[in-house]
Amino acid sequence: MPSHGVCKNLINARHLKDGYGTIENPARLFKQDFRQMKRYCQRMKLRFVDEVFPPDSETIGEGLLSPEDLARVVWLRPHKIVPNPALVVDTVSRFDFGQGMLGNCWFLASAATLSFQDFILKQVIPLDQTFDNDYCGIWHFRFWRFGIWVDVIIDDKLPTINGQLIFVHSTDPAEFWPALLEKAYAKVCGSYSDMNAGTPAEALVDFTGGVHFCIDLQHPPPELWEMMSRAGRSRSLMGCGTPQGETSANTVLPNGLVQGHAYCITGLKEVMSQGQIVRLVRLLNPWGKGEWKGAWSDQCPRWQTVSPEERAMCQSVRDDGEFWMSLEEFVQFYSDLDICCMCPDFLDGSESCHWKTSYYEGRWIAGSTAGGCMNNTDTFWCNPQYRVKVEQLVGGCAEKQGEKNMLVSLMQKPDKRKRRMVKNLYIGFSVFEVPEHCSRKKGKFQADFFSSTSPVAQTKTYVNGREVMEFLLLKPGEYLIVPSTFKPNETASFILTILTKSETHVHENAGGMNHEHMDIDQPLADEPVEDEHSRRDFFRQFSNNYEEVDAEKLQTLLNNKVLEGQLKHGGFSIDACRSLIALTDMSLTGTLTGEEFILLWKKISGYKEMFVRSTASEADTLSVDELRSVIAAFGMRINDVVLNVVVMRYRNSCGRFTLESFVNLIFRLERMYETYNQMADGMGILLRRSEWLQLTMYA
Repeated sequence: MPSHGVCKNLINARHLKDGYGTIENPARLFKQDFRQMKRYCQRMKLRFVDEVFPPDSETIGEGLLSPEDLARVVWLRPHKIVPNPALVVDTVSRFDFGQGMLGNCWFLASAATLSFQDFILKQVIPLDQTFDNDYCGIWHFRFWRFGIWVDVIIDDKLPTINGQLIFVHSTDPAEFWPALLEKAYAKVCGSYSDMNAGTPAEALVDFTGGVHFCIDLQHPPPELWEMMSRAGRSRSLMGCGTPQGETSANTVLPNGLVQGHAYCITGLKEVMSQGQIVRLVRLLNPWGKGEWKGAWSDQCPRWQTVSPEERAMCQSVRDDGEFWMSLEEFVQFYSDLDICCMCPDFLDGSESCHWKTSYYEGRWIAGSTAGGCMNNTDTFWCNPQYRVKVEQLVGGCAEKQGEKNMLVSLMQKPDKRKRRMVKNLYIGFSVFEVPEHCSRKKGKFQADFFSSTSPVAQTKTYVNGREVMEFLLLKPGEYLIVPSTFKPNETASFILTILTKSETHVHENAGGMNHEHMDIDQPLADEPVEDEHSRRDFFRQFSNNYEEVDAEKLQTLLNNKVLEGQLKHGGFSIDACRSLIALTDMSLTGTLTGEEFILLWKKISGYKEMFVRSTASEADTLSVDELRSVIAAFGMRINDVVLNVVVMRYRNSCGRFTLESFVNLIFRLERMYETYNQMADGMGILLRRSEWLQLTMYA
């Protein structure tokens, strides 16, 4: 049987192509179906309790509360906290809540921006949920998580101490969308404590599934105000953060700003003050209090220098966490600006040019496709490669040929359930122009290409964050994008997103299988007749009365004759011998006849000869690169996905291939490829060749 993991990956990939995982048809987190579970609770007259994310200390997580406080926590449903709870009172507002005991200002600052974009708000929070007649204690929310939208179900038991919510709390005690949204996101992260510390960019992307653009305010672009203004007009979501202080504590500075703290941007305004235009940025502290005390703060006398109309429109003298400051001081006191939108049209101010998005999932596998950065000259080429063809701009886009026209984002995808256990690797990417004389080349570019070719663009530095991105100017032509970790042999999954202003064609440059039928049998030298006779005689010594050998006898034959006593790596296992018999046995008896045995023997002898020729001097195993060469010598090319499966399935603990594993691998690859061609020619087949190989090679 094929591996469940491989099957699951193939099924997920096909589901995505069929629209599964979209906002209209989101995936179900932990396979929990909201409508089905709600109907069950209504029919059974039950209040839903989520067994996956139960109301207990595990859901709160480690290190967040003291043991004394944890013992005082009581999980209450909203109607036990207030008489008439509601999901939303009146409308969703950025002033609806204040941060609790959880250090998730990055999440709450992003949540505050939802009030500016009704379309995004309704995607994340289905507003048709109520505490009315159909209420049964079950709620659902939607988040974009690493390539797909997921529907997240929770119960509404919320952690309280002395009847008060201990985490996010609403300014109106009857309103519960902030607390329920926070609990749903805590479930996605693993626990409440897993939400401690983060950046607004993470939540902004998870709320929108959109494009994230980060601006380093220590080196802001000259057109920063224009860019922010266009982002505001396009209803983009914007967040920002202050630099971290000497400690990780959120220290409040004398100017009122909090160190290492996330804020959201809620407005931009140009005002006339004493004959000068002043550019102002409005920010919100998710604590719901604590404001900037400098120029243009709530009670600053400078407000008296603007017109009464502008003063009435902007000035608000109350400690609600929202305040104004000048653009210059915003750049001075904040470290980064995150802008998240559904489409980056605002970047160049062009409404006539709409960006196109290409999206790919990939994986770095240690010893296979994890070649590290360009410092690793021998292995860099092993990384996944994506070939991009950029066309000439036309129409309205052509008016701005000299401006940046491609946004490349690389996001690493975690393999841990709990967010705080995720250890981000240092990741980055390089972009190479493909010379015209290489345009017809098929398969991956090898080490010699990268040793003689410099990148035309690359990430400024490798970053151990969730995502790195670069905004590029590329002239029409063909390019190669190579995402990588900084160090080689680091295993991780990633998502590569490419946005362009022009029509762009992208495909994985992985050397996929040829489409024609290929004869992969290697010519073997004719054996002397006496050798074949001796093998038949040897076969008869081990065969049964029906002149057949089973797996146990075959194991003895192979280990004694093929390996000739060289059992350093354990020899052929009984399972390997059963597999060889299954691939050779034409009569389905579970044994080999003399003719089948001789055929298998010849093939294994040929494989052994090629194995010995391919290994480095004095080595008795093959490296991944040597294996690639052997597979190519058999007339085949396999893509990176299949190669990763091969490496995981057949390599030893040192990341190399023994003769025994090599024989099983090549024999299976040959047989499976022949079987695929027969099925495709005779009856058609729904699986692509790479999918077929993934399933069969891992079995």
